[in-house]
Amino acid sequence: MLSIATVLGCVALVAAHGYVNTSIIGGKEFEFYQPYLDPYMDPAPQRISRPVQGNGPVTDVTLSDIQCGGYTAGEAPGSKPAPLSATAAAGSKVTLNWTLWPATHYGPTMTYMARCPGDCTKFMPKKSTVWFKIAEGGKNADGSWATDPLTLPNNKGYTCIIPACLKAGTYVVRHELVALHAAPAQFFPGCHQIKVTGGGSTVPTKLVGFPGAYTNVGVQYDNTLAEYPIPGPAVFTCPA
Repeated sequence: MLSIATVLGCVALVAAHGYVNTSIIGGKEFEFYQPYLDPYMDPAPQRISRPVQGNGPVTDVTLSDIQCGGYTAGEAPGSKPAPLSATAAAGSKVTLNWTLWPATHYGPTMTYMARCPGDCTKFMPKKSTVWFKIAEGGKNADGSWATDPLTLPNNKGYTCIIPACLKAGTYVVRHELVALHAAPAQFFPGCHQIKVTGGGSTVPTKLVGFPGAYTNVGVQYDNTLAEYPIPGPAVFTCPA
């Protein structure tokens, strides 16, 4: 059992940056990996989300940590598969609820998917080019950022749509926020696993790898520009 002191310490830590706390996928609510609780639980909670290093950022886009989180500097490189997967229909909405995001940490939001060659609970993409982008948001015309809604108390979370044409199967979903207030940029990636039902027959072919999709130069924000070029590939769209 965790002590009160431990729990209070965890609360203090999670106030600093952020990670996805809960989600609604396929109409069901899931608690995601809790980095300041789960490692100390016996037995460990069964999650659909892969472990993240905590609420701190990934700043080196050449490390395996950029894929789904990790802490190479602390001898815990990269993440690992989760024991469970959620089920959701192609074309359905996914809601990801972050811990309250700091208003100073403005930047883009991006979501990718990767088709698993079988069981996602045993799949680690490593550097393979398997990822396609399904959603992104950046700097808006009014100067606000895609991360801004997540800074509001009682916000409705981040939402994206699973492409309706996507071939049914098992997928890893990679979602991230990027904070541009510092250089190098700070990445906050996390992954969860889903089984997509229904859908069509489309298997995206324009794929990227993590690491590999970003360069440190490509993600810096030049504040003299009216627009921010969101890093990574173009968003996948279903055939007309």
